[in-house]
Amino acid sequence: MEIENFIPAKQFCEVYEIDLAFINSLNESGLISITVFQDVDYVEKEKIKELEKMVRLHYELEINLAGIEAISHLLKKVDTLQDEITALKIKLKLFE
Repeated sequence: MEIENFIPAKQFCEVYEIDLAFINSLNESGLISITVFQDVDYVEKEKIKELEKMVRLHYELEINLAGIEAISHLLKKVDTLQDEITALKIKLKLFE
């Protein structure tokens, strides 16, 4: 684990002016993963974009945690289906 691939959760919360309890609740529900290193909570930098979406859903659209879980699940399903469509299009091109 390289620390430069992570950002302190507290720093993220300060930048976005949100409560650290929200990040912890996302972690408890399994929507994000928090890594603890030397008693400091960190979030992977590659997950920041996804975390930003969840922050906007909660704070701007006032969607609760259960709603964020449902939306996250549906978005992952859409991504999976889009990948499947792309793979099928490639297979179809082989038969042309």
